[in-house]
Amino acid sequence: MKFNTKNYDYLIVGAGPYGSVFAHEASKRGKRSLIIERRKMLGGNMATHKEHGINVHDFGAHIFHTDNKEVWDYVNQFTEFNGYINQVVANYKGELYNLPFNMNTFYQMWGVRTPEEAATKIEEQRKAAGLTSAPRNLEEQAISLIGTDIYNKLIKGYTEKQWGRKATELPSFIIRRLPVRYVFDNNYFNHRYQGVPVDGYTPIFEKMLDSDLIDVQLNTDFFANKYAYLEEFPRVIYTGMIDQFFDYKYGELEYRSVRFESKVFEVNNKQGNAVINYTDAETPYTRIMEWRHFDKHADDGYTILTKEYPQDWDRSKEAYYPINDEKNSKLFRKYHKEADALEKVLFGGRLGNYQYYDMDQVFNAALKAVEREFK
Repeated sequence: MKFNTKNYDYLIVGAGPYGSVFAHEASKRGKRSLIIERRKMLGGNMATHKEHGINVHDFGAHIFHTDNKEVWDYVNQFTEFNGYINQVVANYKGELYNLPFNMNTFYQMWGVRTPEEAATKIEEQRKAAGLTSAPRNLEEQAISLIGTDIYNKLIKGYTEKQWGRKATELPSFIIRRLPVRYVFDNNYFNHRYQGVPVDGYTPIFEKMLDSDLIDVQLNTDFFANKYAYLEEFPRVIYTGMIDQFFDYKYGELEYRSVRFESKVFEVNNKQGNAVINYTDAETPYTRIMEWRHFDKHADDGYTILTKEYPQDWDRSKEAYYPINDEKNSKLFRKYHKEADALEKVLFGGRLGNYQYYDMDQVFNAALKAVEREFK
C-alpha cells in the first residue's frame, strides 16, 4: 500500500497546533502536506466542541495568554478572541480563596489588609520553616514564596494529586513561576493578551488547514505503518511522544494523564465561576470547569460542568504532562540525541520535545521551525 499518493513534500504526524501551523505555513510556500492524526478531531488538546450553545474544551480549560505580539497577531488571523480573564477560585474543604495568590487571598487567609502586613506574615512563616538555603524541592520553593499556611491549604494537596507524588519529591522549578502579587488582582495570568476564541478552538484549525495543498487523515495511527511512512516521505514532522518513536529503546519517559467527567445541568449557573480548584488531598479531582462562564454563549437553561481527575499514565492513556525530574530529563537527553541524528525527521511540540508548553509557546516554536526550514 502506498501512502505518499500525491507527491507530498511533508508528512506531519499530529494535527495539534505545532503540526497545523507548520502545514499552513508550508502551504503558503507552495509545499504539499499530508497530516495524519491518531484521534478523531483536529487541534490536539486544544480541541473543542459545541453543546447546548456552549463551547466545551475536550481536554481541559485552555485560555490563550501571551506577551508575544507576533503570536497573538498570528492566531487572530483565524479567530476572534473574547477578552476572557481567568479568575480562579480555590475550594479548600469548603473555604473559598482567590487565585493566584494576591491581596484578596492574603486577606481571606489571615485578615491582613496591606502589602506590608502580607509580606511580614509570609516572611515570618518562611523563617519559622527554617528555610535558609536554596529550595531543594517544590515544597521548599512554595513555602519560600508564600509561607506555610497557603502552601498547606492551597498548594500541597492540589499539587500532589496532580503529579501523583509528594511535593518533597517534585523539582522546585515546577512552581517557580507561581504568581504572587501584593495587589488586589485576581487575573490568573500576567500577560498582555488574553482570551478564549468566541467560536472555540477547533475552528482555528479548520481554517488553518483549509488549503488544496493540505490533506488530513483522522483516526490514522503513524505507528501502524511507521517504516513505510518514513521511507516514502522526503520529510516528516513528528509531534508524538519521542520515546514511542524510538520504540521505547531506552525505557519509557514518565507522564501524568488526566480523565474528564462532564455533566449537563438544566440551570443557567451551577458553580458561579469558570474554574474552581479543589485543593484538599481528599477530593479526587483537581478542578471543575463550568464552560458557559468562559464565553457567555449558551442556550438558556443549560450549563455543563467538567471534573478533571489526574491519573497515572500508561500506554492506553493520553500523555498530558511530562514529568521533567532528573531521572526523566536524563532519559530524554538520550532520545533527543537520537532525534538530532535523523536528518529526515523534525521533532516538535509538547510530546516531541518532552516539555510542558503553554499554547503560545507551541505556536512560537512552530513558527521558528518554519523560519529555519525555509530560510
